[in-house]
Amino acid sequence: MMQPVDTIIFDVGNVLFQWDIRCLYSKLIDDPAELDHFVNHVVTLQWHDQHDAGRPLAEMVAELTAQYPEHERLIAQYVPRWLETIPGPVPGMLDLVERLAMKGYPIFGITNFGVEFWDMFRPTAPVFDLFKDIVVSGAEKLTKPDPAIYRLAIDRFGIDPAHALFIDDREANIAGAISCGLQGHVFRDAQRLQADLTARGVLENLTV
Repeated sequence: MMQPVDTIIFDVGNVLFQWDIRCLYSKLIDDPAELDHFVNHVVTLQWHDQHDAGRPLAEMVAELTAQYPEHERLIAQYVPRWLETIPGPVPGMLDLVERLAMKGYPIFGITNFGVEFWDMFRPTAPVFDLFKDIVVSGAEKLTKPDPAIYRLAIDRFGIDPAHALFIDDREANIAGAISCGLQGHVFRDAQRLQADLTARGVLENLTV
């Protein structure tokens, strides 16, 4: 039997907002094969993840440009045009957050997000006004699925983890949360999340 849920914790990228490096570089690189090579070997997810862990962007960009001087022009676009990597909200999710807030559930966030990019993005997303607190990995220099980031969040939020549901699109991140006593939902889409929330007694059965 599932424990009751009295607190909801969201990841951000690809749970609340879509995020894809290709959304920017598809505007700058016409050839599909060249685009694939660039996002798989130059400006990659693994390279970006260093900022989520707290590394300054200026340092990262300088290092990458020295490594790939032939791509200097493209690399230079990443930081000033980074918001173009976010095409929009995940369908149905912002409405779902608003509905949970209206029902009185405390809402929190734990996100792998660099501080400099978070400072750019946060003013564009008023949905976060509904959140009581958000743990941002780049600020803490801790990233999911390290159990330390969940322990920090549990302590800072002042919650009972057994009654808190963490929602993330990566199975490893959910496993990390569960290891710290949180409940977990591996996110695929708003409809399946709502079905789970309904089964847990959090939401009435309404269409997203």
